[in-house]
Amino acid sequence: MRLVSYNVEWFASLFDEGDQLLLDQQDSGRYGVDRDTQGRALVQVFQALDADAVMVIEAPNSGNSQSTVRALETFATHAGIRARAVVMGFANDTQQEIALMYDPDVLQARHDPQQSDQAPRFDQLLKIDLDIDDKMDQVRFSKPPLELAVTTAKGQQLRLIGAHLKSKALHGARNRDAVIRRSIANRRKQLAQAIWLRRRIEQHLAEGQDLIVMGDLNDGPGLDEYERLFGRSSVEIVMGSDLQDPHASHLLQPRTADQPSTSRFYNASTKRYFRALLDYVMLSPGLAARAPNWRIWHPFEDARCYADVDLREALLAASDHYPVSLDIELT
Repeated sequence: MRLVSYNVEWFASLFDEGDQLLLDQQDSGRYGVDRDTQGRALVQVFQALDADAVMVIEAPNSGNSQSTVRALETFATHAGIRARAVVMGFANDTQQEIALMYDPDVLQARHDPQQSDQAPRFDQLLKIDLDIDDKMDQVRFSKPPLELAVTTAKGQQLRLIGAHLKSKALHGARNRDAVIRRSIANRRKQLAQAIWLRRRIEQHLAEGQDLIVMGDLNDGPGLDEYERLFGRSSVEIVMGSDLQDPHASHLLQPRTADQPSTSRFYNASTKRYFRALLDYVMLSPGLAARAPNWRIWHPFEDARCYADVDLREALLAASDHYPVSLDIELT
């Protein structure tokens, strides 16, 4: 079975108020890419993935007249892909939802949010002392993680969590002091979300459940200097000592020239692109023992993607993130 995590930059911009595809020459949400080019590129990427399930990060909007489920079903029909059924969880107000597209002939998935004393439901508030000052802060997810109960066609049950943790982007910071304040505040909120997610993970592991955590954690060990203030990255918190993802584990080792990445962004100041590992597919121990195979569909780092010129160009036009796939034997 192939499961994929894919952050599609401004997927919402490709749909009108009635969730119909807008494949025209107007600008998409991607800089310098029109809607027809991004739409056709996404079709090609999804077809190449041929996934049994895709966790879509930054899925189309829900609200007012729009429906994430309807939009993605429309896209699946247009693309002619197997992952034609859609499930989502709590909608948010960012126009960047989290949803799972899946092949209903292979598995069934339902939204099944959990809660405990230590980890409330993800659409609620977490009270946590972020400053160690004996005062409780209140933390909320801007994009509540998607919690799914999954059953394969042969009856295997597992838990699936799709997550998009808070970005550390410095929107609105106009000087050095503002950058420092915003950077620290954003990282504090992100780490609180990671702790919240980790508590849910521990809940499932304690119950002996097979678990996959996938999505954009907007972080990785050593990505910025503010990490030293807090000791650990969000990725390290979420993984703990039990979840496995070889790309995340690679970053925990001494730096080498072949650091993996799942995204590529343009820095207008330096006029150069920079790369980062932000997207992960993490497995609980029982699933990690099933000879899983991970792959980052990076157009410049994966030889097969680079050799396929059409796919390479489609990956570049489709999003600023690249899919991460997991091939694993599930019964």
